[in-house]
Amino acid sequence: MSKISNSKSAKNNRSKSVHREWSGIVVDGVERAPSRAMLHAVGFKSDDFKKSQVGIASTWSMVTPCNMHIDKLALEAELGVNEAGGKAVVFNTITISDGISMGTEGMKYSLVSREVIADSIETVVGCQGFDGLVAIGGCDKNMPGCMMAIARLNRPAVFVYGGTILPGCITGQLVGARLGKSTHTVANQPNRPLDIVSVFEAVGAHANKRISNRELQEIEACAIPGAGSCGGMYTANTMASAIEALGMSLPNSSAQDAVSAAKLEDCQRAGAAVLNLIKRGIRPLDIMTREAFENAITVVIALGGSTNAVLHLLAMAHEAGVKLSLDDFTRIGKRVPVLADLKPSGKYLMAELVAIGGQTPLMKTLLDAGLLHGDCLTVTGKTLKQNLAGIKPYPAGQQIIRPLSDPIKKDSHLVILRGNLASEGAVAKISGKEGLSFTGKARVFESEETALAAILDGTVKAGDVIVIRYEGPQGGPGMREMLSPTSAIMGKGLGKDVALITDGRFSGGSHGFVVGHITPEAYRGGAIAVVKNGDRITIDAQKRTLTLDLTAAEISARLKKWKAPKPRYTRGVLAKYAKLVSSASEGAVTDKQL
Repeated sequence: MSKISNSKSAKNNRSKSVHREWSGIVVDGVERAPSRAMLHAVGFKSDDFKKSQVGIASTWSMVTPCNMHIDKLALEAELGVNEAGGKAVVFNTITISDGISMGTEGMKYSLVSREVIADSIETVVGCQGFDGLVAIGGCDKNMPGCMMAIARLNRPAVFVYGGTILPGCITGQLVGARLGKSTHTVANQPNRPLDIVSVFEAVGAHANKRISNRELQEIEACAIPGAGSCGGMYTANTMASAIEALGMSLPNSSAQDAVSAAKLEDCQRAGAAVLNLIKRGIRPLDIMTREAFENAITVVIALGGSTNAVLHLLAMAHEAGVKLSLDDFTRIGKRVPVLADLKPSGKYLMAELVAIGGQTPLMKTLLDAGLLHGDCLTVTGKTLKQNLAGIKPYPAGQQIIRPLSDPIKKDSHLVILRGNLASEGAVAKISGKEGLSFTGKARVFESEETALAAILDGTVKAGDVIVIRYEGPQGGPGMREMLSPTSAIMGKGLGKDVALITDGRFSGGSHGFVVGHITPEAYRGGAIAVVKNGDRITIDAQKRTLTLDLTAAEISARLKKWKAPKPRYTRGVLAKYAKLVSSASEGAVTDKQL
């Protein structure tokens, strides 16, 4: 696959200075005087044209608390570049909020934003001739979007995570015991920390008349105290952890509070690190190898991370030219245990992991056990093994990260299922607390909204397998996350009594017996398109199967009668996305056919 940095035009026109491999093309020589004139206007001095230029891609926005502080982090990264002898240029890209748009039509733009972010960063860096890049992301799609652009550009780069939010807290006895046993609530523990999933699950508890209007409002008002990404091992923290394990962030960048001195220092160090990478000629594709992706998968499993990691790591590997498939998650998952007792299925928030040392002690444990490739290069210029050499273990008595001898689950919670309902694969999140198999009768819905209404009004009963279809990458379009229905299930107390399957996907905050990413999706004529109410469906995590209890002849007969629905969007970004997007089993990328 062609990379911008390897194009013939770039090779033929590069500056003689390796430190200004791309910027020299833009600013060197008499004929480039107009370019320099415009840069003088944005703060360049004459000496700056002799320096390596580093773009600082900021995802700042007041759209969401995940990103509301990133403008300040970008200035710290700019300072780090300039003090190290480079010239930094800050620019912005977009972000959207999954949490705010969840359960609405607007959520269809979420996965699309990953592509827009990648395209926009590539566009700015490629156009302006930056020699390096610091990309700072705070919300779910920012991170893979930044990394996809970094892989395409293949110019020295460091990713910086914006950091996790601090927990909210209810200090009184207001919610009491009526919220039940959900780990997201403060049942019998009024001082337990809250996060955004606490609010989603409180909606279900309210529908079940377990909490009052006033109690719901109290949870809503204090669950999100300020800046930072959603506080559990949800998609943002999962992807930040994966990128650090991949070697593309500085050590512990993934495990720092958003508002902290450590995060400010991380940004400054990242700016300086890019100059070191430029000097040494180390590029992203030197770091983003197959072994590095295996490290990322290993850490995601050990942390009990989001199913979205499967989708995003496949997409990032595609951009890096690394062959990665669903089967790699199964292969690695057979030998890697779940060690972190983190939300959504566990007890603790990311800020509590930060407080005991972050991610690096876990990685040192995995390395010492032979579960990580220690020779992989990282953005420090050192190998993973060298980075972890001096890392001390977690403090004695901590309960957040289990020892390898006593895992939460002996193998991966991310289970790739296949069968007549998912011939190209599906992704289940099975912590083991829900059991390892579920058989029930299908209750079919053509959209997330109709399913949510049926859960909240009591239509969905124990023993049902909720089927939500036409929510895939092409059929949605956009592959919405199903946090609203999964949270409503938990809030209604049905977490162990119903299952949910979909060709959409799940928020990292989802838990319960859930299966997503079903491929082929309904819109493309997958078997999920012809499931009827009352059909028996079996999910078996041990056999790794997802089965519709019908003969092949019956499924074939139903599919012959089936017709694809008309596209839901015929203009604009969603229509373009639906035309270009690949299967979820391939990462839902938009350049697969190019």
